[in-house]
Amino acid sequence: MLTPQGLKGKQYRVTGNTYPRLGRPPKKSRKVIGALAGLLALALITLGGLQLYGIFSGRNKDASAQACATASGKPLAAPGDSGAPAAAQDDPHAVPQPAAVTVNVYNATSKAGLAGRTAEELKKRGFVIGKVGNAPAELDKKVPGTAQVIAGPAGAGAGTLVGSQIAGAAVTADARTDGSVDFVIGDSYNALLDETQAAAALALATKPTPAPTATSSC
Repeated sequence: MLTPQGLKGKQYRVTGNTYPRLGRPPKKSRKVIGALAGLLALALITLGGLQLYGIFSGRNKDASAQACATASGKPLAAPGDSGAPAAAQDDPHAVPQPAAVTVNVYNATSKAGLAGRTAEELKKRGFVIGKVGNAPAELDKKVPGTAQVIAGPAGAGAGTLVGSQIAGAAVTADARTDGSVDFVIGDSYNALLDETQAAAALALATKPTPAPTATSSC
């Protein structure tokens, strides 16, 4: 004896080629299934709409950038922020404006008047002029090139700026603690580069190293 599902407890004997006809699911079950299917369709439509809105409004891009910043440990810049950390403003390697650089001009050659004329030219370009005179004994007649530019750790960027004013200048460091720069005129010195040439030399000296090709979406 078999009692197929949907026959409401009645028992039937299956004989020959005849079999009992199963009844349809109750109307209540059909309504529940239809309601669930409708809710699922509505949820899919809503989700698709939100994704499209995020794409066209740029929110997905912001979220992706936030995720990348979180993964790298670097916070995103606030709206209106230049993106440079506050500490970068005090970076000694950052190239300052000429008005923020004090230059001491020394003549290490036997040609009289070079220090004064060079100081005047640097002053016209906006530099602050400090000491002007003959080079100290350890450098006098010992600079074979065009010039030797000397700066301390705090004036590394200033040294780069001053060094760009003349072709072939050797930029070296000493232990001074301020941001001043010594411009020591050498035997091969003739004149400063013109301002256009100096700007090009500075751009070349400060050209950043190309970053490696990124492999991630960040």
